[in-house]
Amino acid sequence: MRSIAQCVKTTKKAKANHSPQVPRDCALCPRLVAYRNEIAVEHPAWFGGAVPSFGDPSGQLMVLGLAPGKSGAHRTGRAFTGDGSGGLLFQMLHHHGFANDAFDNRADDGLTLHDCLITNAVRCVPPANKPTAAELTTCRTYLQMGLQGMTNLRAVLCLGRLAHDSLLRALDRPLAAHRFAHGARHSIGRVQVFDSYHCSRYNLNTRRLTPGMFNAVFADVRAFLGQNPPPSATGQPPQPTL
Repeated sequence: MRSIAQCVKTTKKAKANHSPQVPRDCALCPRLVAYRNEIAVEHPAWFGGAVPSFGDPSGQLMVLGLAPGKSGAHRTGRAFTGDGSGGLLFQMLHHHGFANDAFDNRADDGLTLHDCLITNAVRCVPPANKPTAAELTTCRTYLQMGLQGMTNLRAVLCLGRLAHDSLLRALDRPLAAHRFAHGARHSIGRVQVFDSYHCSRYNLNTRRLTPGMFNAVFADVRAFLGQNPPPSATGQPPQPTL
């Protein structure tokens, strides 16, 4: 396993190269490392490490989630892939021209993103899907590197309040001046921040987030970026695949 000193050294090297990636065996958060090791005993064939960003680092849009799911990205190695969290997200990305239509909930399904990168505020799976404040702070270094590396970045879509708050802290902006709310939009320097409830299976099942609500946020993002949407984006929003 990579030592903390090695992780820090790798982080500094990646920062110099403006890379948003994180060592798969990152050891900066002891509780998360212990949980990864615990899962690996039962599932040694799973990806089982810190999940890298996925998509186009030269894109204008970053989609920021909270953390990998145990049976999702922690298993497959690709953000929002392998469980119920990615179906509606990738349908919306395709609907608004940010992805092809190859999503099949597998890391080898041929999915590609266009002008968009997906990442998480915490790169390793947390117990009970709840990272601690210290883990969010530690992993924020990688988020800051990712933001610096996306030189064409113009918009960030935050999925949930914790992702929103971590982004604000990464940008050194006061939370009180930019409060999270579904559908809210915040101007922060050269970046526009868009807020949405997280597209988790729970939020979709309870209808805290509906396809129409999610589509409206994506429509705002697409309108801001100023590109003509593909023909598919002029029809009805897709329904979730749960």
